[in-house]
Amino acid sequence: MRSTPNKWRRRLLAAAAVVIAGGASAVFVAQADAAVPPAPSGMTLIFSDDFTGAAGTGLNRSNWLYSLGTGYPGGAANWGTGEIERMTDSTQNVYHDGNGNLAIKPIRDAAGNWTSGRVETQRTDFAAPAGGKLRIEGRLQQPNVTGAAAAGYWPAFWTLGDAARPVGATNWPSIGEWDIMESINGRPSVFSALHCGVSPGGPCNETTGLGSGEKSCPTCGTAFHTYAVEYDRSVAPEQLRFYLDGVQYHQVSANQMDATTWNNATHRGVFIILNVAMGGGFPAAFGGGPTAATRSGVPMLVDYVAVYRSGSGGTTPPTTPPTTPPAGGVRNAYAQIEAESYNAASSVIKETSSEGGQNVGAIGNGDWLQFDNVDFGTGGVRDFVGRVSSGAGGGVSGLVEVRIDSRGNAPIGSFALANTGGWQSWRSIPANVANVSGRHTVFLTFTSGQPADFVNVNWLQFRR
Repeated sequence: MRSTPNKWRRRLLAAAAVVIAGGASAVFVAQADAAVPPAPSGMTLIFSDDFTGAAGTGLNRSNWLYSLGTGYPGGAANWGTGEIERMTDSTQNVYHDGNGNLAIKPIRDAAGNWTSGRVETQRTDFAAPAGGKLRIEGRLQQPNVTGAAAAGYWPAFWTLGDAARPVGATNWPSIGEWDIMESINGRPSVFSALHCGVSPGGPCNETTGLGSGEKSCPTCGTAFHTYAVEYDRSVAPEQLRFYLDGVQYHQVSANQMDATTWNNATHRGVFIILNVAMGGGFPAAFGGGPTAATRSGVPMLVDYVAVYRSGSGGTTPPTTPPTTPPAGGVRNAYAQIEAESYNAASSVIKETSSEGGQNVGAIGNGDWLQFDNVDFGTGGVRDFVGRVSSGAGGGVSGLVEVRIDSRGNAPIGSFALANTGGWQSWRSIPANVANVSGRHTVFLTFTSGQPADFVNVNWLQFRR
């Protein structure tokens, strides 16, 4: 699925660790831990993880989810790339190293089978508002292995568009993929790319993507470096810029493709992925692997991940979500509308949300929520985002629909939802809507072919 062919204050000196793998000894030096940097001028920090957990512990699952197995449920086999490992949530593969870093370590067992780790942010709503910027940054050390021992290693730091998650990324590459850091086969380098449009071919030349080519980085496997992407909507044309240690080395601009393709790949929330794959199309383009000579147990280390944003808008929940209809009765369509602040509803419940405040639950086929006096202004609405979750059983799914003025009117937009991993495992899912102007009653309606409940709703929001 991915492509085929500032220095900060030191806080802690880490110890060197000696790892014995397959009878060979490899020394990994975990360099000085660095604090999450303050926000760049004009920006605000909206998410970060400094990975300061105790040695051998797993990740904070409020921030991260583990992708397991060999592909998303319902998605392409081998993650769509041909990689051969099985992803786990074992602390043998994914763990805090005790020196302020996350380690993702691929391991080969006695039978020659590989396991590794792939983790994703729970949040899928990292987005640049119109006229603003989004910056996603991480400080990482690529696996410290080279030559024949590195054949097949494929570490990566990247994002997918939010709509990938509910359907197992079967809508790739149209929903966008931003590759912030990729490296293969222990080469002293880094690659970055934007994926978009259709595959094969299309405006992003899939499956290659609009890439940077190979950027030299002689110490990327022996030292920590800072990798970042910045999506800038304050310039015309809009730009995606890629950075290594604060220096830009690649850029993709909106005028390199048609507006619909660009908007689908960028005008949405994204979630962050960190993983180390073994084998697949990208390593194959540079010599292949893994082989019998490939060394097991060499980790990618991640010091921190941070997300910054400037400008108004976005999908960060208000500090004190309203739980009743707003005073004065008028709602702003472009601000978050808390689900539990409905004016009327079918037989649903309000319950405590893991994200704070309340959400609406026990929602199944035929249920609905009504929100009066929603003001869309003079129009220009592009899509809506629903913050939803599902613990529905296998085979249970449904549609979340938006209707205007009457529950009997045709939906102006909808998205499908199945199990997200639990009734409090939240996702921000967008869907295009027909343009709307003025004030209207908005209905969320829910349709399913099964009688069981299939969705919880935390909030909804329209976007221009």
